[in-house]
Amino acid sequence: MTFRRYMVLAGVAFFAATGDGLIARGMKQVGNVSLHHLADIFLVVLNPVIALGVLFLLVFFTCYMTALSWADLTYVLPATSVSYVVLTLIAKFGLHENVSLTRWLGILLISAGVGFVTQGPAFTPPKEKSGDLVAAPLPARMEP
Repeated sequence: MTFRRYMVLAGVAFFAATGDGLIARGMKQVGNVSLHHLADIFLVVLNPVIALGVLFLLVFFTCYMTALSWADLTYVLPATSVSYVVLTLIAKFGLHENVSLTRWLGILLISAGVGFVTQGPAFTPPKEKSGDLVAAPLPARMEP
């Protein structure tokens, strides 16, 4: 894996956790919204903190699609689960939420599982079927 690909995976984790944290902070400012008042749900996006959170989640989605273009879902999703650690730190220190020992242990187990997943290949080559390829991969792009 190249440095650029590691940066894309780090971007997925960072932008997802930060976007979620910003939306949580913004929703605490806004208060309760109800499905009975759909207009309120759409107006919530006008809150600057929530709008910034949505922007971060759009960047996350762009990084996520980029990562999926060169790696399997079973590699990308677990490899970016470091966002659980980042999000928990944001919740603890940014949102001042109580994070129990049980949650920290769960995050530790998830992080340990990521170590196992990242040991395998990032991409599964297509299998041959009756002499032809099932799905030919797109030609590789030249990285600068």
